[in-house]
Amino acid sequence: MASGENILGFVRLDKQVYGGTSWVLNSAAEPDTAGRFPIASGVSDMAVRLPAEWEEQDAVLLAWPHQGTDWRPRLTAAQKTCADIIRRILPFEKVLLIAPDLGRLRQEMEQFHIPRSGLFCLEIGTDDTWVRDFGPVTAFCDGRPFLIDFEFTGWGGKFPAYNDNRATEALSRCGLFTTRAVIRPGLVLEGGGIDSDGRGSLLTTERCLLHPNRNPYLGKTELEEKLATLLGIKRFLWLRHGYLAGDDTDGHVDILARFCSPDTIAFSSCEDEADEHFPELKKMAEELADFRTEEARPYRLVPLPIPAPRYDEDGRRLAAGYANFLIINRAVLVPAYDDPMDAVAVERLRDTFPDREIIGVDCRELIRQGGSLHCATMDLPKGVLI
Repeated sequence: MASGENILGFVRLDKQVYGGTSWVLNSAAEPDTAGRFPIASGVSDMAVRLPAEWEEQDAVLLAWPHQGTDWRPRLTAAQKTCADIIRRILPFEKVLLIAPDLGRLRQEMEQFHIPRSGLFCLEIGTDDTWVRDFGPVTAFCDGRPFLIDFEFTGWGGKFPAYNDNRATEALSRCGLFTTRAVIRPGLVLEGGGIDSDGRGSLLTTERCLLHPNRNPYLGKTELEEKLATLLGIKRFLWLRHGYLAGDDTDGHVDILARFCSPDTIAFSSCEDEADEHFPELKKMAEELADFRTEEARPYRLVPLPIPAPRYDEDGRRLAAGYANFLIINRAVLVPAYDDPMDAVAVERLRDTFPDREIIGVDCRELIRQGGSLHCATMDLPKGVLI
């Protein structure tokens, strides 16, 4: 850690680090006639692959809730949930935790008795905790990792995003990564909006990726071309239906449907015909049934019935669902909401991931701000950390 301070897992970035140079593609760069951005060293001409979440990981990235976020009125409860997630991950892999003030972070962490072994804390400013959407998307070029820093606009300008949008660039200079290769393609995209099978298939939603508040200058075909180049995508599985009330993301796929293997998809389902979600989630299930694997076979589908409706103090329904699970090394963390469907989700995911421990994590606090477990975490594949 030549350019920063590393004390008991805490890393303070100094001016020398921030003044360094990383391999960054300027967002103003123009694509060539084939829709490829002029990426240094010719990444677009090499074998690019977006890994699946079940592949081996080096760490999981989280952003600590702090006074400058919307968590302020319920800060202790939000920090307790974040601390619980960290404790659940550490037995299986490292955790990178970012926060704007390491001194305050030390004080706040003491009350939650978080183990220090395997935990690395980085002083980086954030606007919120939803690191899945503003953290680095890792892809591989000829087997070597590189980071993609998509533009983050607070889900189409709904919320402040200035600091979040700078977080990946700061992370790339922290001295913990094997690569300082960062591509900034100038595309608005959040990590929760895409899901990969690691073999070139991408699961996503039209409602989010084609929303006019993301990349209004791109049509569906143009967006597919750019993502195919950046992420090595060969097949796009577009969902037209499905939503959860209380979701601020315009329909991220990670709250609706997730790859569990190249031939298995778990998805949010609704069994109550009186629930507002029933028609849309039924149509989404029909779409999933029509999808085919790379071998032209139907996917094995695993329905995860959503819990009973939960509301905040203002009567706003909260986006509670189980598709927002997190796959880590040898385990799967599953959101829990103190609902009978918690046990159903755990059992079905245990059948789906027989070689992994299935662990429920209380996420009732997280859904108060529109997200859940997967939204608050970002996996860093093996080969990213030094």
